[in-house]
Amino acid sequence: MGAVRGSGNRTTELRLKMALVRSGVRGWTANRSDLPGKPDFYFESARLAVFVDGCFWHGCGKCGHIPKTHQEFWATKIERNRNRHKKVSKLLKIERIRLLRFWEHQLRDDLHRCVRQIVMRLPSK
Repeated sequence: MGAVRGSGNRTTELRLKMALVRSGVRGWTANRSDLPGKPDFYFESARLAVFVDGCFWHGCGKCGHIPKTHQEFWATKIERNRNRHKKVSKLLKIERIRLLRFWEHQLRDDLHRCVRQIVMRLPSK
C-alpha cells in the first residue's frame, strides 16, 4: 500500500485549470478550505463548487477498480470517499452552493464539454 502514492489529483486539476484559463474563464479560486469538501474550484459569483475526482481514488463506476492486493482496505477507503462526497453535497446544498463533480475520465474524454458545463452555470457578463 505504501507504494501507491497519490499526487493529490494534481495533473487532472491542472488540465481543467489550463482549459479554464485558455477559455478565458475567470473568477474562481482553488481549494477553498473554508467550504465543505475544499472544492478544487469555487466560483463565488455563481456560488458554484467544482470537484475533480480521480477515477481510482474516488471509485468511478466506469473505470475505477479495486486492486487485487489489500482488497478490503481499498474497498473500505473508496467507500469512505463516496460517503464523504454525499455528506459534502448535503452541506453545500444547505449553504445554497451549487455543485459540479467531474470524473478524471470525463476530462480526458471531453475536456471542452466539462468547461462548457461550468460556463453555462456562470452569470452572464
